[in-house]
Amino acid sequence: MINGKTLTLVLDKFMKGEVAQNARVQVQMPNGDLHDIIEIKLMENMLLNNKFETHRIVLKTEEQRHLMSKVIRSSQIV
Repeated sequence: MINGKTLTLVLDKFMKGEVAQNARVQVQMPNGDLHDIIEIKLMENMLLNNKFETHRIVLKTEEQRHLMSKVIRSSQIV
């Protein structure tokens, strides 16, 4: 699981380069399909047993509209 602080640190590292600033942002699904992000929401949780996770950031996706060419290199930060 990645929290908002970790997401920010990773995005800050990526955004130092112009290549990443103009890169398409996608989510890879468990089956390997790539989806485009169409919406980002901050949602508040109803507190039950876990009093620490009061909010969540949710990325809404859809199947990619325009297929991209094959990936030739990947950099994993987290």
